[in-house]
Amino acid sequence: MSESSLAEMLRARGLRLTAQRQLILQAVLDLGHVTPEQVHTAVREVASGVNITTIYRTLELLERLGLVTHTHLSHGSPTYHAAGEHQHVHLVCRECGAIDEIDPELLRPLADQLARQRGFRVDIGHVALFGVCGRCEDGEQK
Repeated sequence: MSESSLAEMLRARGLRLTAQRQLILQAVLDLGHVTPEQVHTAVREVASGVNITTIYRTLELLERLGLVTHTHLSHGSPTYHAAGEHQHVHLVCRECGAIDEIDPELLRPLADQLARQRGFRVDIGHVALFGVCGRCEDGEQK
């Protein structure tokens, strides 16, 4: 996303483009799957005065604007990534913490069945499956 289109989106909501907002969005785009704490660390390398509350509020704003999305990949903070990325299901290794992605179409039969039987629509972009990755299973990470 260009700086001018971000500025236009913010102006349309009566907000302005600040250096902090731009830095936070850029950190998410650069780092991929990232927690607010990781964004904070990255942003503080450039702007030491940015506090964690600003990070959380800005991530919430960027999500309302449709620029980032989040999922819960652990019991801690949510993990954010760019919303423009293709939707995917997260695979989270309980042993090493590695995060992998799979095509959501693999879950489509289950999602369709839940919709038919329960009237429940799965938000695949927020799905995370927990288990043990092949490397840890084979003992490579121990």
